[in-house]
Amino acid sequence: MSQPSRERLVALRREFHRKPEPAWREFWTTARIVDELESMDVDEILVGPEVLADGERIAVPDDEELQRWFRQAEEAGANPDTLERLRGGYTGAMATLERGDGPTVALRVDIDGLPREESTDDAHVPAREGFRSEHDGAMHACGHDAHATIGLGVLEAVADSDFAGTLKVCFQPAEESIGGGKPMAESGLLDDVDYLLAVHIGLDHPTGEVVAGVEGFLAVHQFRAAFSGESAHAGGRPADGRNAVQAMAAAVQNLYAIPRHEDGVTRVNAGKVGGGSATNVIPEEAHIEGEVRGETTELMAYMRERAESVIEGAATMHDCEVELTPDGEAPGGESDDAIVDVVETVAGRTAGVDSILRNDDLGGSEDATFLMNRVQDRGGKAAYVGVGTDHPGGHHTATFDVDEDSLVVGVDVLTETVLALARDRP
Repeated sequence: MSQPSRERLVALRREFHRKPEPAWREFWTTARIVDELESMDVDEILVGPEVLADGERIAVPDDEELQRWFRQAEEAGANPDTLERLRGGYTGAMATLERGDGPTVALRVDIDGLPREESTDDAHVPAREGFRSEHDGAMHACGHDAHATIGLGVLEAVADSDFAGTLKVCFQPAEESIGGGKPMAESGLLDDVDYLLAVHIGLDHPTGEVVAGVEGFLAVHQFRAAFSGESAHAGGRPADGRNAVQAMAAAVQNLYAIPRHEDGVTRVNAGKVGGGSATNVIPEEAHIEGEVRGETTELMAYMRERAESVIEGAATMHDCEVELTPDGEAPGGESDDAIVDVVETVAGRTAGVDSILRNDDLGGSEDATFLMNRVQDRGGKAAYVGVGTDHPGGHHTATFDVDEDSLVVGVDVLTETVLALARDRP
């Protein structure tokens, strides 16, 4: 079995890093992945609407925004035939490798970037070495460029091995908006999967450290609350107005007053708020973009119910209306011990790995849990693997970067895990 070289992995990762695309805008990224897949000995490549359940996408940008990113991908030289299949923001892909009798193993990697500016400081390696983001206001600040590269590397290595079974590699869009996991899970394409692996690089673990089974996923629900009232002159006729900002402010204050639950961790955050038009106008519009989380899906549901009650109550209190729109959601999840055992064993004999944690808490949320739960609900097993990397800036910061040695570690550990799962069938 031949592994892709470090040089090839680094070149791919830097190419993806230069062209980050946020959720549902991953036109160039998907097309570039498909280019690589078409150069490999794979049996099936599905793209866009073929890998997403109809009607299940969440937080899709408006047509004007999608068209802007589509045109940008065209201008960057993306394959026009592939792009045509992605119109409307139906991004993402899945490759299937069929190698005779054996179990079906799947690997899920996410591919989207974040809507934030990347550092231009020469201390930031991508800026200094010329592969900083070319897209203003967008950046691979969470390592999904590395994830896409690892997915391609594993597929290439397994295709050149004695693997017996079926391998599906899912290149999932829209993880950062918690919008892509559900439509990919509900596509039905994973319903025959015996073993699912998901992977994330970094997570505050150093290069050379592997977490065999990440735990501690917080179920999450994200929402937008749009308040509407009635404008009036703030000096001359203030009683004629219905103040939407007042309703919003009351909601924010009382969201943070929701009682925490004795059964486990709960969270709430009003992350983005705004409203009004001028200092002398009673504001008729205001909004909250926020989220609730829970240690379990049930605890998240408790927080969601309380949050919606608070928001609706605040609107009523100030004689306003409110429209609540879901912006993203993901359930809790757990890694199966049977797969964690295999990852732990494989990592122990992989060059470049010098520290292994059996489990560690994510401390956040991830929509890979949709895919994990889908496989587990149908009798399969799943695990979420952490591959450490030295990153000078924290995740989602302007200076986030990865130690490219970790690309090789990720490909090696996951490739050998796929082979061991197919061979030993734990």
